[in-house]
Amino acid sequence: MSATAAKKKTVLVTGCSEGGIGFALAKEFQARGLHVFATARSVAKMAALESLPDVTLLSLDVTSPASIEAAVAAVSAHTAGTLDYLVNNSGSQYVMPILDADLQRSKDMFDVNVWGLVATTNAFAPLVIAAKGSVVNIASIAGLMYPPYMVLYAASKAAVGTISEGLRLELKPFGVKVVTVITGAVETKLFANAPEHHLPVGSLYAVAEKEIASRATGTDVGAQTMSREAYARSLVGDVLHGATGKVYRGKMATLVRLVTSLFPTWVIDILSISNTGLDRIKP
Repeated sequence: MSATAAKKKTVLVTGCSEGGIGFALAKEFQARGLHVFATARSVAKMAALESLPDVTLLSLDVTSPASIEAAVAAVSAHTAGTLDYLVNNSGSQYVMPILDADLQRSKDMFDVNVWGLVATTNAFAPLVIAAKGSVVNIASIAGLMYPPYMVLYAASKAAVGTISEGLRLELKPFGVKVVTVITGAVETKLFANAPEHHLPVGSLYAVAEKEIASRATGTDVGAQTMSREAYARSLVGDVLHGATGKVYRGKMATLVRLVTSLFPTWVIDILSISNTGLDRIKP
């Protein structure tokens, strides 16, 4: 890295495969003049970032201690042991009624969404503390509610929100900010990467299979999404202007915040089960 580049602020973003939120965030940080360490399990899936100046592509699997350690070493070698911003964006999704859920797939999702975030943060913390920088954790509006068939995913994102806000208090003495991003509906390839959805034979929810598959593939959201680019512009602006604590970005994020804050549980229940097919299920 040149002497000029070495003076730039630095950011590492996890989960930067093309077509996702991380990819858009990497491009936006780069456009704002930062040196970006864009990471994903497969470097090939970030190839479109390779031609941009001040972007370093790194392989990083947040569920692998060895992979995380190698990424920390690579960043340290570039920056002399500092990192201004760490963005924990890597995520996995599993949609299935709780009674039908495969426990191992559920655990694998938590390994990415929760424990991978914790492991990555712990490993990069010395670099962020040295820079008195910021940690940015991508949570979700799902974690504020209990959407049928997505409850296990929602639980993982609720855990992210709680961990992130606790981390904010624990890192404050070291001059580090922590941003908890309550993300609404954003255009992403997260659903496209999911396998074809089928309920197990004998599922009690068979009559709602169409609605469950629609939720698993994201078609239930339809056009009600914010573009990745607009989301990235808003969030990067928040981060670079010193945001800390919860910020709400993406379509429906503010609405869900208001509904879950002001409305009684029975109203939230009605909204949650709308268009899920649960009303057709009989004992």
